[in-house]
Amino acid sequence: MTAPTFANESIVPVSKETKDIAISLRDKAINDDSAYEILKSLTTEVGARHPGTPGEKAGIEWAVSKLKALGFDKVYTEDVEMNGWIRGLETAEILLPSYQKMVITALGRSKSTPEGGLEAEIVHFKSYADLEKAADGSLKGKIAFISNRMQGFKDGSGYGPANIARSKGHELAAQKGAEALLIRSIGTDDHRNPHTGATNVAMGYTAVPAVALSNPDADQLVRLMDYGHIPKIRLNIQTKDLGPIVTKNVFGEITGRELPNEVVVIGGHLDSWDLGTGAVDDGAGVAIAMATAAFIKDNAIIRPRRTIRVILWGAEELGLIGARAYAKARQDDGSIANHVIGSESDFGAGPVYGLQSSSNVSPNAIHVIDTMAGLMGKLGVSRRSGNTTGGPDMIPLSALGVPALNLMQDGTDYFDLHHTPDDTFDKVNPEHMRQNLAVWTVFAFIAAEWPGSFK
Repeated sequence: MTAPTFANESIVPVSKETKDIAISLRDKAINDDSAYEILKSLTTEVGARHPGTPGEKAGIEWAVSKLKALGFDKVYTEDVEMNGWIRGLETAEILLPSYQKMVITALGRSKSTPEGGLEAEIVHFKSYADLEKAADGSLKGKIAFISNRMQGFKDGSGYGPANIARSKGHELAAQKGAEALLIRSIGTDDHRNPHTGATNVAMGYTAVPAVALSNPDADQLVRLMDYGHIPKIRLNIQTKDLGPIVTKNVFGEITGRELPNEVVVIGGHLDSWDLGTGAVDDGAGVAIAMATAAFIKDNAIIRPRRTIRVILWGAEELGLIGARAYAKARQDDGSIANHVIGSESDFGAGPVYGLQSSSNVSPNAIHVIDTMAGLMGKLGVSRRSGNTTGGPDMIPLSALGVPALNLMQDGTDYFDLHHTPDDTFDKVNPEHMRQNLAVWTVFAFIAAEWPGSFK
């Protein structure tokens, strides 16, 4: 492949030395299990890390201790204020036409049913759009049931269209007069595991109790209706609003040798839902980011020019709370300008297959992203078109103009596990974690070493 030539003097090439170091790091990282071992420790020694629980506190303490043990130059935390919520009792039963237990879980910030539960007939809607067509108040005394099944794609693109039922369905159900909302889990599996997830409620509770049903149980309800029955069910969920609580964002930095105030951001979110141990969502991202920075520190023959900042964001699952607080603080103090480029790993533990850049990346820096993709090609990664925010917790930073990359992971089975009791360490392939480490190392090293501007 012929090296590019640059007629525009403002375009800074990637030096041969930088590329050679990145190649050396890549080829060593592909045999390194540090990311896998970090994830094993997090999911085994801590487990679930839902905001406001002892597990979350243990996860923060674990992260600080592990970053220090890995030799990061700076390790610190920042408080993030939020409104806490936890689940309690969760049961559901079909009462008519025949008694059957169902497997459910409350959606984030769902309000409780009355003590002892509520009993009502369900009214079936094939989609959120169908529920919109119902007359306001027409579901009084009923439970709205949305049965739309999420479609599975390698890039997870089926998630957004299905997710509106989870995020906003409770408000629509209340508007239509329903006593509660029951949705088919937003997931692609056929296991009898319900998928929890956030609603669009920032504080307090949903408008009506909001519940996700496992896919096999949703199928069962649909079949009963196909036989001409109108199922009557009992729901009993008890949840608790914890009121104002404080979580934390956790940081580890490898200080740049020449431009320490310029920051390359990599990270994942430290919190998880409480049903599993948060291995693929997002313990894997946490481990990949931590291992990447530590690997560069320990193995690069020169320390990168810029600082690599690992951010372990807090309370992502309840609405990007830590990410929004981080971005606002940097906007307020003016340091947002020092954020050179960033990306979050938050799509499981599958192998990376594509590299995508945001529209915030300057045309004068596109050749750097192309160079990264070229060096990642040996690992099965190709350059991809399209725009990106760089991951959920990068959204607030991207909105403020920070350039972002998406290291696109194969998410074919991600939504089989996402937000379920099956999100556990045994689902993670160590070979895939090694590939992630190698890919992320190429990105982070070149981004931190290349002297030009991505903006």
